[in-house]
Amino acid sequence: MRASLKVLTIDIGGNNVKLLMSGEKESRRFPSGARLTPRRMVSGVKALTKDWKYDAVSIGYPGVVRNNRIQVDPFNLGKGWKGFSFRQAFRRPVRIVNDAVMQALGSYRGGTMLFLGLGTGLGAALVVNGHLVPLEIAHFPYNKKTIEDFLGTRGLVALGRARWRKAVEKVVGELVAAFLVDDVVLGGGNVKKLSSMPKGCRAGANTHAFIGGFRLWDEQR
Repeated sequence: MRASLKVLTIDIGGNNVKLLMSGEKESRRFPSGARLTPRRMVSGVKALTKDWKYDAVSIGYPGVVRNNRIQVDPFNLGKGWKGFSFRQAFRRPVRIVNDAVMQALGSYRGGTMLFLGLGTGLGAALVVNGHLVPLEIAHFPYNKKTIEDFLGTRGLVALGRARWRKAVEKVVGELVAAFLVDDVVLGGGNVKKLSSMPKGCRAGANTHAFIGGFRLWDEQR
């Protein structure tokens, strides 16, 4: 990212929309939820950032994004996200990626890295030699269910913590073997419910999403 480029990163979650501009130290937030439409999100962002002067915007969206476009409205937010023009709304260049992709990029240290977001569902992404590879593996069949059924919150509730932790370790091992990764980062709200990190894994952090948002504008990436 050019040193002179000021980037506003927006991390859209089910409970809060979190904001940070490059060069600032303290993030800001406002409530999200089932009534949050893209227009309300933009209004909330503008209201909280009146004193921030930014040149570009990065958005981490909790859903499918392809070629900088939202493909499907999220199940836990309001309607109208698909096809919404954030560039027009912010009057700035905008880059949109899946929220797991943004956190993955912010967690990246080199080589081939797998990111898994252990939350209500399951977010996933690869970063290969600096290149982003979004993954949609949550609904991939696994043991007559899906991977998300085991690793998401439903799996945690159904299996209990001890068995869920073993399921995480088992699935992570299988994905490492399948993708031949050098590094695994486990993020998301449920990562704190692991008693220890599976072998070869490290814990992510929500703040890495901001770093990822800034890195989206790094032309040397």
